[in-house]
Order: sequence, then structure tokens, then C-alpha cells
Amino acid sequence: MSKRLIAVVTLLVIVLSAFGGCQKNTEMTKLTLNEVAHSIFYAPQYVAIENGYFEEEGIELTLETGFGADKTMTAVISGEADIGFMGAEASVYAYQEGANDVVTNFAQLTQRAGNFLVAREPMENFSWSDLEGKEVLGGRKGGMPQMVFEYILRQNNIDPGTDVNIDQSIDFGSTAAAFSGGQGDFTVEFPGVK
Repeated sequence: MSKRLIAVVTLLVIVLSAFGGCQKNTEMTKLTLNEVAHSIFYAPQYVAIENGYFEEEGIELTLETGFGADKTMTAVISGEADIGFMGAEASVYAYQEGANDVVTNFAQLTQRAGNFLVAREPMENFSWSDLEGKEVLGGRKGGMPQMVFEYILRQNNIDPGTDVNIDQSIDFGSTAAAFSGGQGDFTVEFPGVK
């Protein structure tokens, strides 16, 4: 065989090997994401799902809603979900309870809390002092909506323990239904919870 033919064959083998390495990996990585609530607050995530951005990156994403950080954390710890979108408090509570497999917070999704206060009756010129002596559906004790609400009350010189009756017995995903059913004068809600 001539040197020229050996060089051409060698070059051809190298080029074909290089193209073989450029083949697109068609195997998808399956991930289950459990979000604390299905809300307009997470609109960028829904846009990414609908536009196929996860698939483009090789991720087959299953989206589930936990309806509360406690339920989302349970899904992650039990292996039903790979990732949980929830407030950081859930991982702190799991750690304090002695969880064997500690969950790691690795990203901040939002800069501010997305909660808002809903009144039963229209109120012109609302003031935080209007809550004194009223019943407010605050969500689960120790949950992020409840803690943010108490923080805001304190910032407005209202003692959450004595000045307002905060009902903490209602699950995060059930406060809107309880309020619609006649409970409370106010409720702390999250945008678009369904």
C-alpha cells in the first residue's frame, strides 16, 4: 500500500471517528419536580416546559404539585420527587427532625414572597392596624406564608400572638376554600393557587 493511500485511509478513519462522537444523545434524563403550589408566580418554569427547553437539554420533566412545603418535602424524602420547589423552612424542619437523607437547598427561585392578604369585605384606605382583633387564615404553623405574614405584622407594630387571631390549623392548599366557605375575616394567599 502506498504512503498516500495509508494517509487517506487514516484521515478518513479519524474524520469518521470525530463525526461518530458528535451524534446527539437521544436518551432523556427523567426528573420529577414537585412544586409547593401551581401558581402564576412560577410562570417562567411553565414557559420553559411549554417551549420544550427541558427536552432540548435532554430532560424529561414530570411536574407535580404538593400543595404545601410539608407535602413537597415528603415527596422528595420518599423518592417520589427528585426536586422540590418550596420554602427553605421545610429542609430546616426535616434536618431538625433527624432526617437520614438531608435535603440540600441549591437555588433561590424568587426574590420576594408572593403572598397577599385577602379581605372578606372591600376596604378603602387599608391599614395593617385594621387586622387587630380580626381572624386571619394564616396557613400551616411554621410554613413560609405564615412566617412572612408574622414578619410583616411585626414590621407594622402588631403582635401576631396577641393583636390578631391567626388560624394556623388549616393546610396551605385549603385556606382559600375555607375562606370561601365563610371562615376568617382575612386570609393569606398565594397567587393562582389551585
